[in-house]
Amino acid sequence: MTFRNRTTDRGWFLAWAAVGACAATGVAAILSIGPVLLVAAAVGAVLLLRKGPRDASAGSITGLALLLFYLAYLNRGGPGNVCHEVPGGSTCTDEYTPVPFLAGGVLLFAAGFVIHHLAHRGERRNRSPR
Repeated sequence: MTFRNRTTDRGWFLAWAAVGACAATGVAAILSIGPVLLVAAAVGAVLLLRKGPRDASAGSITGLALLLFYLAYLNRGGPGNVCHEVPGGSTCTDEYTPVPFLAGGVLLFAAGFVIHHLAHRGERRNRSPR
């Protein structure tokens, strides 16, 4: 049985979060740079599965939340038609309400941490005191 410290565990968790964010962005941008990001996420996942602890893979759920936070930020003026002044006039875009993106992001973000914590709690319980 190997014992890892918290800093190492956080590093593996953050690496998985980066893989999750890369995969989510790859799906969202599937018609442009998405396939490259999906391949990068797959390579990262394979490397992390080979080298790192599997219980840190819950970080990928947290990484998915980053895309939802970004979408909430992009739609922060919505819902409806939002106009911005630009040199020589104005430009208008339709925006969605940011609340569903923000709520989904918060749920995924928290779920990744909760799953990771529960996995470590079970691991700590199985350790025998010396």
